[in-house]
Amino acid sequence: MKMAERMWWKEAVVYQIYPRSFMDSNGDGIGDLKGILAKLDYLKWLGVDVVWFSPIYESPNNDMGYDISDYRSIMAQFGTMADFDRLLSGLHQREMRLVMDLVVNHTSDEHEWFRQARAAKDNPYRDYYIWRQKPNNWSSFFGGSAWELDEKTNEYYLHLFSAKQPDLNWDNPRVRAEIHDLMRWWLDKGVDGFRMDVIGCISKTPGLPDAPEGGKLAWGGAFFLNGPRVHEYLREMNAEVLSHYDVMTVGETLSVTPKEALEYTGFNRAELNMVFQFELMDIDSGPGGKWDVRDWQVSEFKRICSRWQRELYGRGWNSLYLNNHDQPRMVSRFGQDGKYRVESAKMLATLLHTLQGTPFIYQGEEIGMTNVCFERIEDYRDIETINWYKEQMAQGERPVKEIMRSICAKSRDNARTPMQWSEAAHGGFTTGIPWLRVNPNYRTLNVEQERADADSVLNYYRRLIRFRRENPVVVYGDYTLLEPEDETVYAFTRRLGEVCLLTVLNFTAGEQTFASPSGLLPDNLRLVLCNYAGGETSVGPTLHLRPYEARVYLTAAGSADGV
Repeated sequence: MKMAERMWWKEAVVYQIYPRSFMDSNGDGIGDLKGILAKLDYLKWLGVDVVWFSPIYESPNNDMGYDISDYRSIMAQFGTMADFDRLLSGLHQREMRLVMDLVVNHTSDEHEWFRQARAAKDNPYRDYYIWRQKPNNWSSFFGGSAWELDEKTNEYYLHLFSAKQPDLNWDNPRVRAEIHDLMRWWLDKGVDGFRMDVIGCISKTPGLPDAPEGGKLAWGGAFFLNGPRVHEYLREMNAEVLSHYDVMTVGETLSVTPKEALEYTGFNRAELNMVFQFELMDIDSGPGGKWDVRDWQVSEFKRICSRWQRELYGRGWNSLYLNNHDQPRMVSRFGQDGKYRVESAKMLATLLHTLQGTPFIYQGEEIGMTNVCFERIEDYRDIETINWYKEQMAQGERPVKEIMRSICAKSRDNARTPMQWSEAAHGGFTTGIPWLRVNPNYRTLNVEQERADADSVLNYYRRLIRFRRENPVVVYGDYTLLEPEDETVYAFTRRLGEVCLLTVLNFTAGEQTFASPSGLLPDNLRLVLCNYAGGETSVGPTLHLRPYEARVYLTAAGSADGV
C-alpha cells in the first residue's frame, strides 16, 4: 500500500480548548485569552500541532458562546482583539496552528441581523431567518418546540436549539455571502481553519413539513439533517472561500453514515476535510435518546470504529475523538475512572492515536480528567441539562435520584469543569470563584503532579503524539480488525508497505488472553508502547493482558514510510 497524499491536517494532532474553563488570568472565575497565552508553552511541550477554540466571539452566553451576537468581536469576558492577535502570533511562533469554531447554522437573537429581522415583516433582514405563521411539529434539540412566537410581528421563527438561537436561512444568497465574508475576515487575520458547528443542519426540507409522530423523527431530524442543498452550499463555500487558503476544516454532522460522510469529505468532493460523526457517541443511548443511558458491548464499539476505518480509507478522511465539550469524559464513559483510571485512560488514548485519522484531544483528557457528578442541579450551568431536568421534574414520572444519575452520565458540564492545573485552590484555574465548580478530585489529579510523574497519563500522551509523528504507518496505513466478536479485547493491525503495526487493547477490568492470529502477522513485531511496565516484548501465540492493558507492536523496519 502506497502512502496517500500527504497533508498537514492529516498528520496533525488537535487540542480543543474550551476557553471559559481553560485558564483564568484575572481572577474573575472565567477563563480568558491571556490565560491561554500563558499556557502555550505547555501545549508545545505536550506536542500538539493545532489548537481549536470553542467560540470566543461576542455572545450573551445563553448557550455558552454558541449564540453569537457579533462574529467580528471578542467576548469581553475573554479579552480583546489585541489579546487574540497576540495569542495567534504566539501559536504561530511555536509552530502551532489555530482552528476557530464557525457557528453559522444560527446566530444569537441579539445579533443585529435578527434585531432588524424582527423589527418588521418588510425589513430587508427578515429573510435572513426562517419564519412561519403557524409552527410545524418539530422539536428543539434543547427540549420543547423548535418555534418561538415573535409577538411584535405575530409570526414564529425557527430555532433548532435555544429560543435565543434563531436559525439562519441559508436559502438566501445574501446570508451565504455574509458568512463567506466573515470567514475571509478571520482567515485574512491568519487563522488556519474552521470547526463548523452543526453544519449538517444548514439546509432544511422545502416547505418545512411536519415530521411523522413517534420515534426519532418526532423532532424532525429527517427534515433538517443533511438536507437537500447542504452539499451545494458547502461546495459554494469551498469555491468562494476555502480553496483560496491552506486550511483545515471539520464539520459537525449529526446522524451521518460513512457513506453520507464521504459526500462531505470525499477527496473528489471539494467540500470539507473531515467530519465529526456521532455513531460512536450514541452507543450508550437507549430508545429514549441521550439521557436514556444503556450498557454497550465491546463488539459493538469495535464494529462502529471499524466501519468508519474501512469505508473512508483511501476515499475520505476520519476525525478521531472520544470526548469534547458536548460529551462526557471518555475515561468515565468508556473506561473506568476509579481503581483503573490511569490504565484505562492510557488504553483509550492508545486507541485514539493508533487508528487512521486526525486525533482530537479535549482539554483535560491528557491527564485523565473524569465526570464530575454534582449532587444538586443548582451546581450545573448547561442549558440542555437544566432544561431536561425541568421537563423530567414537571412530568413527575422519574425519581430525582434516577434523573441525576442520567445527568451524571451525560451532562455536557462533565467536560466543562475547569482545567485542573495544580492542587492549589480551584485546581489553579482561578484565584477567584470559578463560573462552574471544579471537580473535587483536582487535589490528586492535576497537570503539575502528572508532569512530574514519568508514568502518568500526561507523559503517556506525549509518547503517543511523538510515536504518531515518527511513524507514517499510524497516519496512512490501512486497517484490519482482528477477532471482531471478542467481547474483551480490541485488536487491529495497520499496514503501510512492509511496515506493520499491531494494537491490542483490553477493554475490561479483568485479566484477559488474546490469541494472535497464526500466519497473519510478521515475525519481527516488537513491543514499542505499553501502558504498564514490563510485558511481552514479542508477539507469541497467546498474549496475557492485565486490566485495561494496551500494547502496540511494530515491525523492526519501524518508521519506514511505505513509498
